[in-house]
Amino acid sequence: MHFFRNRLVVLGLVLLATVLLYLLLPAIRQGSMEPFLNVRRMGLTGGSPTAPTAKFSKPVNITIRTGQLAGDPPLSFRETISVDAAGKKMQPRLQVVLLHGQAFTSKTWEDLGTLALLASHGYQALALDLPDSELVKTDQNRTNLLLRFLDSLEVQAPVLISPSMSGRFSLPLLMLHSSRLRGFVAVAPVGTKLYSEQQYHNIQALHVEHRMCPVAWKLPVRVQAIPLLTVDDRFQGAAHNWLSIAWVGRAWIGQGVLGSLCTSDLSCTPTLIVFGALDGSLGTQSLKNLSQLPHHTVVRIDGAKHACYMDKPREFHQALLTFLSGLTVTGTSSL
Repeated sequence: MHFFRNRLVVLGLVLLATVLLYLLLPAIRQGSMEPFLNVRRMGLTGGSPTAPTAKFSKPVNITIRTGQLAGDPPLSFRETISVDAAGKKMQPRLQVVLLHGQAFTSKTWEDLGTLALLASHGYQALALDLPDSELVKTDQNRTNLLLRFLDSLEVQAPVLISPSMSGRFSLPLLMLHSSRLRGFVAVAPVGTKLYSEQQYHNIQALHVEHRMCPVAWKLPVRVQAIPLLTVDDRFQGAAHNWLSIAWVGRAWIGQGVLGSLCTSDLSCTPTLIVFGALDGSLGTQSLKNLSQLPHHTVVRIDGAKHACYMDKPREFHQALLTFLSGLTVTGTSSL
């Protein structure tokens, strides 16, 4: 009888220990994963304690601050600032300027995690709040507004991201001052039909000189690429596009080496054309027109509508980071 009672006591202790472990295990796991969660949280909200990132091997503190430039109209913006453990501001690989669509603001890019994500990969992100395009009537005035923003913040050779309505601002800048841009990311912008095929081709002419300098980017592939033109053939013409198509996540990605005639001190302006597969209006229209640009890569995001970066942010970010990585690897940044 005594032995039986002891066995019941032991069994009760085992059950009690099991219950305690079941209750405490989630807290233990959460505590052990907290540094990782901080990094992820930074990518989603734009703020985190000091933590290693996808780009930096040492701890980096990334903050997002808001500012406003005086003028008519005044310009509000958000920008990322990356500081190392010693408190020194870090030099970015590239500067990336983000515009926004009609229904959005610069805060959209912060809420989506794009600003923090770019900063975590070594880029400085600057998101501008655009004024109502009806208040800035002409293409020249819209171009001057963007130039004022770039010059005031000393932004040199940025990559410009332009979705939807912001095409009224970005496309005139691309047409008139493409040499100011290191790259252009078009997300179904408006206004592409306003320009002729010759005007699109003239963008290349802004960079032409009598020497060949290849502009190249390699996009990560998860399936075997399908070459449309061999690498050896890419220098037979001034504007050959050698592209391969690969399936990355749920987005079609172009891969290739783009060779062109361009100046020794200015790279040609590579363009990433992004659109949602369900966007049968501006997405289709912008693809048709922007494909006339001499150097472009196309990303179609399946299951996404007009604001594809909102519907499929993971796929959009993957395509964007791949494009930017190619620019910094193969091109020379002025930063």
